[in-house]
Amino acid sequence: MPVTVAADPGADPGVDTKSELSGRGSVGDVVFRGLAVTAAALILVALAAVFIFLGLEGFPGFNVDAQHYTGQGSFLGLVVPLLFATMYAAVLALIIAVPFSIAIALFISHYAPRRIAAPVAYIIDLLAAVPSVVFGLWGAVALGPYLVPAHTWLANHLGWLPFFSGQPSGNGRTLFTASIVLAVMVLPIITSICREVFAQTPRLHEEAALALGATRWEMVRYAVFPYARSGMVSAVMLGLGRALGETMAIAMIASPKVVVSLFIVGTQNPQTIASYIAQGYKESTPDRLSVLIATGLVLFAFTFLVNALARWIVARGRAK
Repeated sequence: MPVTVAADPGADPGVDTKSELSGRGSVGDVVFRGLAVTAAALILVALAAVFIFLGLEGFPGFNVDAQHYTGQGSFLGLVVPLLFATMYAAVLALIIAVPFSIAIALFISHYAPRRIAAPVAYIIDLLAAVPSVVFGLWGAVALGPYLVPAHTWLANHLGWLPFFSGQPSGNGRTLFTASIVLAVMVLPIITSICREVFAQTPRLHEEAALALGATRWEMVRYAVFPYARSGMVSAVMLGLGRALGETMAIAMIASPKVVVSLFIVGTQNPQTIASYIAQGYKESTPDRLSVLIATGLVLFAFTFLVNALARWIVARGRAK
């Protein structure tokens, strides 16, 4: 006589109990899971391979003949000015880009009508697809000469500041111009992340602030910004990581020199690691090449730390 097993009255009739108990889904789920795990593993393998390559090929560059260190005497004497210039140019770009990025993100998410917000967001996102060499050409050929009067005005009226104290450039190809170009390049990254974070602010919080008599700006200040603070910080950090690794814009616009200097409107500007590698890679001996790879290892590690810090800030904000 067949035995009938009573069904669980609390079970969902639309769920396959056998599949749920066995922990296995359909064939499509298994394939997708395998592809996802494989892709993640390949990314980690590629990252480790790059680090190993830079470490093996660049290790000899830490201790070669002093003539290969561009007159700086040692690797530390070379990499410190380069790292300073890399961070300096990126911070200048963020000072310019962050206010505009936050303002554009707020305009898209809270102020603009939908028929205007969507095209503006689309155009901002398209900026990320423009090759860096195009931005470099624009900065060197068009923006630089246009900013020559601004360089002269800054040197004449604000020369008491170390940023503008000196002879201004006559062609506009300065670190100041390069920083503006970098700001345009990182703007879509910061704007897109801030826009998404602002849009996730709970609607009830915004309506409660308006119901209590707050203006639109007060609602943004007291309801949106506190909620989106961690996301804004992570957006800025990701933009910083993008600016740190930029090569062509700096190499094509500025006239760099391995030096620690705050002067940004002159013809001689501090050189970043990326532009240093790009300009010295063609004509290089084995020892010189190892020095370039060693500086690339420093940039890789520094950029990795910046992006890891940004991811940690994002995870911390989500946990809160």
